[in-house]
Amino acid sequence: MRKVTRREVLTAVGAAAVVPAALLATAAVASPASAGPIYAFFNAAEARFIEAACERLIPADASGAGALGAGVPGYLDRHLAGAWGDGEQLYRKGPWQPGTPSQGQSRPFKPATLFRTALSAILRDLEKRGATFSELPAHAQDSYLHSLESGRTHLDGVPSAVFFDMLLAMTVEGFFSHPHHGSFRDRLAWPMHGYPGALAGCPATAR
Repeated sequence: MRKVTRREVLTAVGAAAVVPAALLATAAVASPASAGPIYAFFNAAEARFIEAACERLIPADASGAGALGAGVPGYLDRHLAGAWGDGEQLYRKGPWQPGTPSQGQSRPFKPATLFRTALSAILRDLEKRGATFSELPAHAQDSYLHSLESGRTHLDGVPSAVFFDMLLAMTVEGFFSHPHHGSFRDRLAWPMHGYPGALAGCPATAR
């Protein structure tokens, strides 16, 4: 998987879905910045993978912080722990059968179940390899993410490409969303595309 540039992320944002109102759910509890976040959904091992993976998808560079600096893992955690993660407003009656990419996903998993199942399989796979994702060099992390993106493996019933697509979409959403949605510290991404933001009621820092 090649490194995604900020310009490419900005181009893709135009096609990204608007964050639904259902995402305004229970927030992950945050500790002081020096101690890092306390996650409501991810356990410690899952959080280490998510933090490192999000940072590879939108890495820090000369123009500013990446996904980790913007608090994107907290965005994922908040919504996976809330009503959206529980599939509260998703159609849940099937039939569960393959469709075309334009038809979206047809899976029996709620988002939280999908993430939990996939992450469990990923962590077991990394353990078998004697590897910790967050400690791998950048090129090895990219290679592993590419293997997920390619869809060559199933993660205990979750196609790896489905998990990767959801992870990428949520990373982009979290990076560019309003701080009220649970990430995007200091509105880091808005200056990248010249958006001043609707600042009323928007704290300077959202952790």
